[in-house]
Amino acid sequence: MLELIRDRAIVRDTYHLRTDTLDGILPEEDVIVSPALLAAERARLDQHQGKLGVWLETSEGPEIIAADLARLDLVVVHFSSFTDGRGHSTARLLRERYGFRGELRAAGDVFKETLHYLSRCGFNAFALRPGESLTHALGGLDVFSEAYQTSVERQSPLFRRRLQNVASEENPL
Repeated sequence: MLELIRDRAIVRDTYHLRTDTLDGILPEEDVIVSPALLAAERARLDQHQGKLGVWLETSEGPEIIAADLARLDLVVVHFSSFTDGRGHSTARLLRERYGFRGELRAAGDVFKETLHYLSRCGFNAFALRPGESLTHALGGLDVFSEAYQTSVERQSPLFRRRLQNVASEENPL
């Protein structure tokens, strides 16, 4: 089994990727399916006892799985190239518009220098490209100690957080 980073820890990946068929998957196994397979095998997946995830390409918007988000444990967004920013938008939409609270995994062309930005968009898990050290990549999550802009992680911009700190110092409880 592969390892990945989830919630700032290195863990084993228990999911099996299936894009064409569910044949050979045991009922209790964790499985990742394509949106097309999710739609085609809905009845069978409703009976599935393991965890369920969906694999999205950056060209696929989150609206195609929006109706199924309540039953999904995982959404994987596959970056074929780190320069494709559509996956960042997909993550923000999943977290902010659709309220997805499960595991949101960035996969594909993912490496240490991208982790900070991906986490700010809502990703909490990262399947790194081959050859990348997971231990070394963990440092990418703490490259910056502060950010000016809002994000999925922090809903308030830095200037507002600073004003709140000043106000609380002036008016202690």
